[in-house]
Amino acid sequence: MKRKFYLAAADEVFIGSAPLVVTHRIESVATCESLWRTLTSDGALASWARGITGADWTSARPFGIGTTRTVRAGAFAALDERFFHWDEGNRMSFYVESASLPGFNRFAEDLVLEPTSTGSILTWTFAVQAQPWFAPILSLARPILDRVTRNWADGAVHHTLQGTPR
Repeated sequence: MKRKFYLAAADEVFIGSAPLVVTHRIESVATCESLWRTLTSDGALASWARGITGADWTSARPFGIGTTRTVRAGAFAALDERFFHWDEGNRMSFYVESASLPGFNRFAEDLVLEPTSTGSILTWTFAVQAQPWFAPILSLARPILDRVTRNWADGAVHHTLQGTPR
């Protein structure tokens, strides 16, 4: 059994005020509805986010506030997530309850979809508070974190435009 490192809960205030915030805003011809289907599909993340090897919804549909999911990156990293904001088709926010690796005090993500006259805008925000020993490492890795998370957001849009999973 893997060891679990428990993180503090997060909320909307934390997403805007965390020590490290990375936000990507992507305009696309994909509709909000099709992007939402991609983001909430059974194949979410593992289908299009490089480095993510699995994402299992651990709550029954329909999803909402309190929904849980486990996301895996490789054989050793796993995150247990709890959704604290769920506005069907428009916005979802979650925080990491526990991780299989140490380093974080709090970690949250916020995904917002806005319709436009030609499609949508996806705004994906990552908010992190690292443990004191890990904060300098994370700060040095910021350019990599920016690139990886941008690729995930771009991947969601690209995957949607290729055909949303069922």
